[in-house]
Amino acid sequence: MTTMRGRGAALAAMLNEGGPWGGDKPGGGKSGGDSGGSGGGPRNPWNMPPDGGKPVRGRGPSAIDALYKRARVGFGGGGGGLPSIGWPVWGYAALGLALLWIAVTCVHRINPQERGVVTRLGKYSRTLDPGVSITFPAPIDRVQTIDVQNIRTINIPEGAGEKLVLTGDQNIIDLDYSVRWNIKSPELYLFQLADPDATITAVAESALRAAVANVSLNDAIGSGRTGIEAEVAQRMQLLLDRYRAGVRIQGVAIKRADPPDAVNDAFKAVSAAQQEAQTSINQARAYAQQIIAKAQGDAASFDRVYVQYKLAPEVTRRRMYYETMEEVLAKVDKTIVEPGGVNSYLPLGNGARTTPPAAQTGGQQ
Repeated sequence: MTTMRGRGAALAAMLNEGGPWGGDKPGGGKSGGDSGGSGGGPRNPWNMPPDGGKPVRGRGPSAIDALYKRARVGFGGGGGGLPSIGWPVWGYAALGLALLWIAVTCVHRINPQERGVVTRLGKYSRTLDPGVSITFPAPIDRVQTIDVQNIRTINIPEGAGEKLVLTGDQNIIDLDYSVRWNIKSPELYLFQLADPDATITAVAESALRAAVANVSLNDAIGSGRTGIEAEVAQRMQLLLDRYRAGVRIQGVAIKRADPPDAVNDAFKAVSAAQQEAQTSINQARAYAQQIIAKAQGDAASFDRVYVQYKLAPEVTRRRMYYETMEEVLAKVDKTIVEPGGVNSYLPLGNGARTTPPAAQTGGQQ
């Protein structure tokens, strides 16, 4: 920069002196050749008249001198010499920054999972789809990108608080649940609701209380939780669509369903007693089923025997007698005595029945 300024000053001095052909001295004299060519120096071509004729002594400045003076005044040079070259450099830099600003704020790249919401002078204009789009430069147009595929989660209640809800059978239950949602319409999400998260939380609490108020405590704690979750999600979607919130409810999950802490111990004791009673009832029913099945089997067997008895009564009686004696005698010790005065006996099984020691002692006495 210093070198350029030095060269500019030298060039200005040379031009002020009339260039290489000389110029007017301050006192009115000539240095080098004059405009008329009477001196020893070469004739100055810049002082030639426009019509190509001979130069006239005492004539005003030439056209190039007048152009140079006007240019020097236009660039801010009031005195002798060329103006400083700093202003044009800063001008070009400002122009480059302005062009860069226009290029950056006019071209927008929207990712596949995003949408771009365009506001023109603060008012909603349009929504940009994924890809490369062009808008007016800022601050005329402003683009805000919104991720529409990101699943957001709201936990109710936040922290270690309680969320007490009244059931349909006039009991109180403490619920912890979460709501999953994403953005369906970016322009509605940005401009329709002042605080979308707070609105979704309030709608979730209202929908949950309305759903739990129609079920009993046992259903809310046990098997009815899945139905409650589906009903809450449906109610929330209807309310948010009515508010034009621009969100989509992906699901509701009940993470904990317990009685309040003040009565939790007593409730657990009652639940344990109910489970024991139900266990006893189930065992009694199983025993009754076994007895009924055995009785039905005995009745079916008796019916089969009766059918055979009707066909051959005598044979059936003997068969029943032998089967009964076989069943009875199989459980006792037996001694078989041959008839005809035979004194020998044949011990079967473990031999003859032994007499207990106490009985032998009593007989001796």
